[in-house]
Amino acid sequence: MNMKKISLLGSTGSIGTQALEVIEEYSDRLSVVALAAGKNVGLMEEQVRKYRPALAVMWSEEAAKELKVRIADTDTKVSSGMDGLIEAATVSEADIVLTAVVGMIGIRPTIAAIEAGKDIALANKETLVCAGHIIMPLAAEKGVKILPVDSEHSAIFQSLNGERKNKISKILLTASGGPFRGMAREQLKGKTVEDALKHPNWSMGKKITVDSATLVNKGLEVMEAGWLFNVPVSDIEVVVHPQSILHSAVEFEDGAVIGQMGLPDMKLPIQYALFYPDRLPMHGKKLSLFDVGSMTFEKPDPDVFEGLKLALRAANEGGSMPTVFNAANELAVARFLDGKIGFTDIYEIIKKAMNAHRTIQSPNLEEILDAEREVYEGC
Repeated sequence: MNMKKISLLGSTGSIGTQALEVIEEYSDRLSVVALAAGKNVGLMEEQVRKYRPALAVMWSEEAAKELKVRIADTDTKVSSGMDGLIEAATVSEADIVLTAVVGMIGIRPTIAAIEAGKDIALANKETLVCAGHIIMPLAAEKGVKILPVDSEHSAIFQSLNGERKNKISKILLTASGGPFRGMAREQLKGKTVEDALKHPNWSMGKKITVDSATLVNKGLEVMEAGWLFNVPVSDIEVVVHPQSILHSAVEFEDGAVIGQMGLPDMKLPIQYALFYPDRLPMHGKKLSLFDVGSMTFEKPDPDVFEGLKLALRAANEGGSMPTVFNAANELAVARFLDGKIGFTDIYEIIKKAMNAHRTIQSPNLEEILDAEREVYEGC
């Protein structure tokens, strides 16, 4: 197997650091040519010294200046901002770009990478939620693979292997239910940031952990799955599965259901995307069905966890509305994490933004970014 060269956008986050662990484990087959992060200069310096990329990018210009001083004794070039992200996404040596940045800043570099003919290991939901109508046709035109890194979408992708010609009846998209599963709406009102960050199964960044608690994350994943697998939202069913062992499944028109199971560990979908179509050994604990004992499945309650209901409304309306949904949620979660609003206020901010927006059908990239600005200025 030839050495596969990777550009990693979002290297200091949860997905990025786990991806680097996979790369380190398979250093004879994987190498890093570019790293990009937000403002964690200390961790980026460690990563540069360990993985020796040709390029390191910091979103913050100040952070980039500090990093440049810190790694002046290395051969790594330092860039910053959106120009830097696009440079990292299109670096000529890269075979695959793993996009693990959080937020809509991932859209432009993903488009640039596709235009440069790079395969995409996708861990940035906003790319397809907001610009799926741009991304998927462009990837098809350029002959570029979009390889999902989310555990649920990776599970669907794996379940479809060898089945692409057969008609899907529906996708079963699993959700853990988050830390507040089974609670009534009144119980959610007093929930704190600390409560919301206590996810029962997964270790993730703060923003996505809150999104899991509101079920917004599952709504975003429904939209993403629709674009990835060319399935209408009406054929995607969310199933609450508290054990997080079945990561998602596909039901075919003959009634057969094929799913992928495993422990709740992001390294498996990361490794699968980086080595696709090959499977390689992965160290660590393996799934034992005897240890699991039993698995349960429940219907979500969209009247309590309105994140899912609002996401489905945005998905069905389409156009620029998913961007408004996503941007309003990003704004609301940031305020919640800062202690400025309560947990259920997240839903109210999303509703306010969606109600105020006049949908643009098939928005171009500038109109998508304008819709995001509209939310931030209006809320």
